[in-house]
Amino acid sequence: MNDRHWLDDPRHLKWLWRGFLIGLALIVLVEPLVALHPHFEAEGWFAFSAWYGLLACFAMIGFAKAIAFFLRRDDACYDGGGNDD
Repeated sequence: MNDRHWLDDPRHLKWLWRGFLIGLALIVLVEPLVALHPHFEAEGWFAFSAWYGLLACFAMIGFAKAIAFFLRRDDACYDGGGNDD
């Protein structure tokens, strides 16, 4: 019996990535055909939402890495070797 999932095959992942990227590109290209109602001038710029989402994603990753630096524990922290008095 084959226990591998179809997502384990690199060929399928390559096609999924291509599909996602094509879908995102189509969303950005269709933007001029949609009536936008921006509250701020920057929201009316072409592909503003795509860039805003990308930068927000980078900011979340950076924030997660920063708090992980402060919350990191020693690898032996949970081995039970310490005193629990």
